[in-house]
Amino acid sequence: MIYFYYGDEEYNISNEIKKLKDKLDKNFIEMSYKEFDNPKFPDLIAAVSSQPMMFGKMLIVIDCIKYFKNKTAEDNSMDEAQLKQLEQALETHNENLDIIFRAYSNPDNKNKTSVDKRKKLFKLLSKYNAQEFNQIPSYKTDELENWIKNQAKKHNLKINPDAVSLLLLQVGANLRLLDSEIEKLKIFVKDKTATKEDVKQICTNNDDLFAFIDYLATGETTKALNEYQKLLLTKHPLAILSVLHTMLHSKIQIKANAGKYSPDEIAKITNMHPYKVKLEIQKLKNTPLKTLVKLKTNLTNAEYRIKSGQSGMSPEREVEYALLQ
Repeated sequence: MIYFYYGDEEYNISNEIKKLKDKLDKNFIEMSYKEFDNPKFPDLIAAVSSQPMMFGKMLIVIDCIKYFKNKTAEDNSMDEAQLKQLEQALETHNENLDIIFRAYSNPDNKNKTSVDKRKKLFKLLSKYNAQEFNQIPSYKTDELENWIKNQAKKHNLKINPDAVSLLLLQVGANLRLLDSEIEKLKIFVKDKTATKEDVKQICTNNDDLFAFIDYLATGETTKALNEYQKLLLTKHPLAILSVLHTMLHSKIQIKANAGKYSPDEIAKITNMHPYKVKLEIQKLKNTPLKTLVKLKTNLTNAEYRIKSGQSGMSPEREVEYALLQ
């Protein structure tokens, strides 16, 4: 069988691959399971023409997102003759060989390549058990809460509705992380029903970072610096900067759109929970947009100086100086 899995939800794609991998003979897994990362065309043809040995079924996974780039001298996209050759190889592949083409579009990659459904390669692969797996936007709270409930059932975890809502609010729309937190809850509560208090006690919480950025945004510099010192006990300055950039970007979007759109509309723009948007609008009521922009600029410059080696002080001090400007 041939499969084509594509989209930006890596967790669901991985689960589908795992289902097929689990069917292989565990005694021969090293020989019966192979992965290929956007191989050059000759290697691609060799892979799909593989001949399984005496141990039965073989499964290969071929990452193929780079094949969807526009044709250049440096990428792996195919011309007409190569597409025809690939089509013939797929039509004649060994019946004991299962092939998965995986086109994962990483949403966190600024230069990400998306699957172009107009390309002939897409039309070719779509003939073979094609399935699209896209992330659930964080503003679709009902859909995400239903996903949490269904996932909890798979883990034999009973969970209260208010605990589901808090888990989503606290963790966000990352399915892999949500599943990990559900597993933690199952271990923690055992055969009991998970409650809101259990979620507060055991699940991931970024309250320390939230407090830090809130103090920064509202100009409470002394409190912000105190929180920063606490964060340095467990996090590297560059890790803190990374989170700050993401949070500031969201705050700037919310502040810039607060006078033009409703909280629900802003939630769709920012891919945030509507309730969080409402809270942010209230928090930022007295914070000028230019203050947020200046803070983000200062932090961007600090990050550049640290990474380029141009800073004359430690990373910790460089970030602190940026916060005080």
